[in-house]
Amino acid sequence: MKTLFISDLDGTLLNRDSVLSPYTVQTLNRLTEEGMLFTYATARSLHSASVVARGFTPKVPAVYHNGVILAEPATGKTIFSACFSEGQRRELEELLQAYPPAPLVFSFINGEERVSWNTAQENEGIRCYLQHRKGDKRLRPLDSMQGLLDGEVFTVTYIESRENLEGLHREFLNRGYTSIVFQQEIYREEYWLEVMPNGTSKADGVQRLKEMLGCDKAVVFGDALNDLPMFRCADFSLAVENAVPELKAAADSVIGKTNQEDGVAWWLEKYWREY
Repeated sequence: MKTLFISDLDGTLLNRDSVLSPYTVQTLNRLTEEGMLFTYATARSLHSASVVARGFTPKVPAVYHNGVILAEPATGKTIFSACFSEGQRRELEELLQAYPPAPLVFSFINGEERVSWNTAQENEGIRCYLQHRKGDKRLRPLDSMQGLLDGEVFTVTYIESRENLEGLHREFLNRGYTSIVFQQEIYREEYWLEVMPNGTSKADGVQRLKEMLGCDKAVVFGDALNDLPMFRCADFSLAVENAVPELKAAADSVIGKTNQEDGVAWWLEKYWREY
């Protein structure tokens, strides 16, 4: 039996300081050397994930941008990616004009991942995002809306108050967009509305990775609403103690420890060989 273990990062594998604790780093490195197949599935990009997960690099591909991209953490090589169609790009352009909140737009431009935004419409949420990514070579500031959707667009992310995003969320749903994450930011008051191409989610990423590696089972760990899809498709799912009630209700088991208490690493050290 070949089992793949996959964890969310923020709020699950990372502690409250958004880093891996020394215990988690040591445990993951030791267990993977012993043969455990472990990786992560995150809303973060490869660049951002590699920064917060410093000290541990999975030996197998990881799931990024909520399932839009599968890539090798060690080399940065993209194995799978999905982008919006031309028709969806035209709809996105219409919505940019109709709704005032300006998003971060993630795309491939000339083969390189870029993050574009209109500096004239920066809000506090976007400024906080940028503050934590100083020196990130993906950043592509623009002084207007022109060029915001250049390249192959794969994720559009709004960071705003819930009230300011609810109408836009409904609009995306009414237009048939099914790969949407709408939830509160773990570390702040703002909400994130992330829209990806249909057929992409953490669940899709886990399934693709499971098949790619020839695994019989997938055991997953999470804490937030965007982990629900992979919980539903996994063979066994575990929520950390600090997880939202909806995820705990959907989990096969709840670890009696929080992310701050190294819940995932603790559980793996005790039980991974049983799966």
